[in-house]
Parts: sequence; C-alpha cells; structure tokens
Amino acid sequence: MTRTTPERPVDVERLFPELARYRRTATRLHPRPGAPGARDSSVGGPMLWPSDEPWPVCTHPHKRSSGERLEDVRLRRRIEAEEWRRASEAGVRPAWTEAEWEVLASLKRGRHAPWLANTDPIPLLAVAQLYRQDVPDLFGGPADCDVLQVFWCPFDAHGTGHQLALHLRWRRSADVREVLADQPEPVVVGAPGYVPDPCVLHPEQVVEYQYVDLLPDRLRRRMERWEGPEEERDEEAVGYRSDLSIAPGWKVGGFASWHVTDPRPMDCECGQPMEPLLTIATYECDSSTSSWIPVEDRETLEGAIGATSVLVSRDGNLYVFVCPRDPGHPHRLSLQ
Repeated sequence: MTRTTPERPVDVERLFPELARYRRTATRLHPRPGAPGARDSSVGGPMLWPSDEPWPVCTHPHKRSSGERLEDVRLRRRIEAEEWRRASEAGVRPAWTEAEWEVLASLKRGRHAPWLANTDPIPLLAVAQLYRQDVPDLFGGPADCDVLQVFWCPFDAHGTGHQLALHLRWRRSADVREVLADQPEPVVVGAPGYVPDPCVLHPEQVVEYQYVDLLPDRLRRRMERWEGPEEERDEEAVGYRSDLSIAPGWKVGGFASWHVTDPRPMDCECGQPMEPLLTIATYECDSSTSSWIPVEDRETLEGAIGATSVLVSRDGNLYVFVCPRDPGHPHRLSLQ
C-alpha cells in the first residue's frame, strides 16, 4: 500500500513567497511491519551483504556483556503483539495469559555474555538499507554506488558520555552475487530501542521548509504575527513548525529540526556545511504533528506511530549529517 501525506493546511508560499528560497524536498520512508528481502529497501531487514565480505563490528571499548538478550527483546514483542491481537479481535482490554506472564517475568537484564571483554568485537546491528531507485532524495556516496546500508552498535557508551556508534556503507548492488545468508547479530543489546523490527518502506517525496529559527529574522517575525500568541491558539490552529515546515518520521534529505537544542553549525572537518542525509525517528507522528499522518493511516493509526520499535531519544529524532562535497569524510549525528 502506498502512503500519501495530506495536503498542507495552507499554502505557506502564498502567504510568504520568500519561503521559496528555503524549500527543498525530502523522501518520507513510511516504514511499516513486513518481511523485506535483501534486495529491498527496508528498516531492520536483511542486508545485501556479500557472503565473502566480513560483517562490520564495533571495536570501541565499552561494556558489552550486560544488557538484554536480543532474542528476549524479540520474544517480548511477539508476546505483546499477540496480546493486542487477541484483545482487538475480542473487543476487550489487553491482558496477558498466565503462561505469558511467566515468560515475560523471566526476561531480565543481566550479564548474559560473560565471555565478552570490553574490547572484543561484536557485530553491528542492521538498521536500514536504501536503494537510490526507491528513494529520490538519497544523495552522497560514490557515484557508481546505488545502495546505502546503515548499521549501529546497540550500546550508547562510545567515547565520552553517551554516544551512538553509527556506520554507513555504500555499495554497488550489481557486484553482490551471493548474499550472506546467516547475517551476524550481537547476543546482547544495551537497550531494546536499538533493535528495529523488520519493516518494508513506502517512500514518498514531500516538500519541506527550513527550520523556523534558521530563517531570516524579518521573515520569522512575520510568521509569528501570522500565527498569533501561542497561549491564544486552539488545538486546530495551523502552525509553521508543526504543520508546514519539516515532516516527522523516518526520511531522507530535507531539513533537520532543532526543537531540543538551539540550532548549531554542523560543519565537516573540511569546513563544508553538512547536510542531513537520514532521519531516524522514534515516531512517525505525535499529537503536535498529526496533520502529517498519511491518508491511508488516519482512521486506525496502525503502524503510523512506532512501527519500527526504534527509540533513539526521548524526543524522537536522530539526524545523520554528511559532507556533500566528499562522501568519504566522517558523518556527524544530532539527537533531537
């Protein structure tokens, strides 16, 4: 099924023609539960990985023996999904069976991989695979590569403080003859939110406008007058931030939102301003961005809230910035 973003509540360029200078497209990915294959664009699906190529690993020193078993995370989700299915069919409140309670009570954090030292390599988790033919706004990478593969380590203690270790790999799909059948995974994960559920994608290109605090002061003040005082707006009021500017959810390209921190320069080591390549989102929508819910999901909201089960931050977005001049330069991350 396709996913269609509703038309924006107002034509913002008609109100503010100068916004045309601050417009660009983004491709909303609309991940939904499914069974993607290695030659599909996906979140949490199998990678188009050659059978004779080493799988990427994390070698950063950090604790990797303790956490939750990956298989336990998936078992818990299967039990919860079954519970909701039963309740939905019967029209009652969800309730676990006694057997399910016993299983869930046994799934605990702990030192489940005591053989792992803090410097032992562990397999990275597959996060997303994107083919250029499916995603119009996918940019960067070597010109002859048509697939972007995204991995991360399912722990957040890399370097100083809490930092994600995310890995990008570009490749030519035509070069892969035999796909690695048994794709490695870590035994233990630091948090369930690092484990994406397999999802197929429904890419859709939309128009976005620059984050409001990065617009010229004069234009921003005009927008504020148009919106009116925040305390006087009702729930149906149209807002630039929530309804007209930046699409929520997983996407490629477009603009980054800076709703948690003030905007800050994201410059490459070469001095070039970096661009947001990929947005990894906890939610496709929330109460403040409900106007972006796809037409096909508006009645049930099924799959439109947290289809991937990924939890990247309290407020929901991880932006991956890359250098538009040289794809070989290190990427940067921003949690918002």
